[in-house]
Amino acid sequence: MSHGGSDYSHIKGELRGPNSRAGHILRDKVHVPSPSSARRVKTLIVGGGISGLSAARWLKKHGHTDFELLDLEKRVGGNAGFRQNEVSAYPLGAHYIPIPNNEDAELLSFLEDHGIISHYVDALPFYNEFDLCFAPEERLLINGQWQDGLVPEFGIADEDRKQIKSFFELCESLKTEKGTDGKYAFDIPIAKSSKDNAYRKLDDISFKIYLQEKGFTSPYLLWYLDYCCKDDYGQKSNAVSAWAGLNYFAARRGRAANADSSTVLTWPEGNGRLMSHLASTVKNHIRTGEMAYSITEEAGGGFAVHAVDLKTQSSHTIHAEQLIMACPQYVNQKLLSGLQQRAVDYEKFSYAPWLVVNITLKAMPHTKGAGLCWDNVAYNTASVGYVNAGQQSLKTVEDKKVFTYYLPLCDHEPRVSRLAAYARTYEQWLDIILPEMEYMHPNITENIEHVELWVWGHGMICPTPGFISGSDRMNASKPLNGRIFFAHSDLSGISIFEEAFHQGIRAANEILSANSREN
Repeated sequence: MSHGGSDYSHIKGELRGPNSRAGHILRDKVHVPSPSSARRVKTLIVGGGISGLSAARWLKKHGHTDFELLDLEKRVGGNAGFRQNEVSAYPLGAHYIPIPNNEDAELLSFLEDHGIISHYVDALPFYNEFDLCFAPEERLLINGQWQDGLVPEFGIADEDRKQIKSFFELCESLKTEKGTDGKYAFDIPIAKSSKDNAYRKLDDISFKIYLQEKGFTSPYLLWYLDYCCKDDYGQKSNAVSAWAGLNYFAARRGRAANADSSTVLTWPEGNGRLMSHLASTVKNHIRTGEMAYSITEEAGGGFAVHAVDLKTQSSHTIHAEQLIMACPQYVNQKLLSGLQQRAVDYEKFSYAPWLVVNITLKAMPHTKGAGLCWDNVAYNTASVGYVNAGQQSLKTVEDKKVFTYYLPLCDHEPRVSRLAAYARTYEQWLDIILPEMEYMHPNITENIEHVELWVWGHGMICPTPGFISGSDRMNASKPLNGRIFFAHSDLSGISIFEEAFHQGIRAANEILSANSREN
């Protein structure tokens, strides 16, 4: 194909995304066949992302085995899904988790269960070397050269260095601060954070305004903080609350016996590795390609879930005593519309659209400065760079590579960016992506064999000012009628693995508590 003056005729690929046809059926309430069969289960989990899988694992771990998990996609995982070609596995979403906080007993136990933590040395976890990111980890293209690390250093002025140092000193001090309730000011999961208003009031203003008030004006520092907000929240600092912006830096205090606290855990398939571990423990309970279409309350107190089998186009009824809704809230709003409504303004849930691109290369052009790293970013460009999916490979000779390139679509209001993303063709996306890749690596296009584009219209929840401390998030987390429970990272306001993992555990514990009271 040839477009925009560039020759892409040698590049093969496709434009993909979550099951849009199923989404349209639910959104537009397209007519589906009447149920032709029925089955019964005590607990039905709707949604097979990290939160749903985590809830399923927790139920089974605590002896509750009468449950099913439904997911409309062919494979579970949500935005922790992955694919694979002849070169490498590669992620469709998140690529890593940082070293967890040492107080996070549930997450550490999960990592132990799957050999990611092998043992402890002086009470510190010893991580499997193959799960820790191999060096070199990060580099930044700035002022014409690749430098080690992502914090701008090469070719910047002393005043910029001074402000960068001052900001990181501020964050270090915030890591150990606690509120009047004795909890850390910033923590992961955020449910562990202090409710002290001295810190929570920071949620009312944008991170950008906070930085202005603190006198941070360095364009290099502000670029880096925008990069971090885009990376974790899908939006720039003007659209993210100051509390969330600071939480990115001040909430992580993890220590390991064999790694620096800034080291990350990563795999070729990204967080798909962790997702697969979760799914493996409950594989006999998972039903894929099935979409919950409507939910009604039954006279006996349970629920009738009308589900559509997307493979056969047939439908059936699942009778369940209780539900875990592990879907984003814009889906729950549709599914639960016929039930008692809660005091939730769903418009307050803002989802950032994303493009994730997996680029297969037959060879890598030479570049000046720091060599190819796991994470590669160019200063002042639209994307948040690309990750070398094969960084963890043990091959001594490796010509072909897969790069996973991440583009948060944050230059406009999310709804506008979402509509524009859905309207773009494959060739139009290439005209956005490949010039940036050429800027980072001149002549790289001629070495590209395949480009797979994945559009996430609702890629991740964004912690907009006021959302984390607001009533809508809190109310959306509360059980409905004592029988419908909720688990999704959007109920945290931060879309990271740890939040989804703990949301699932919270919902499962609520069910276990409810069942113990009934018994």
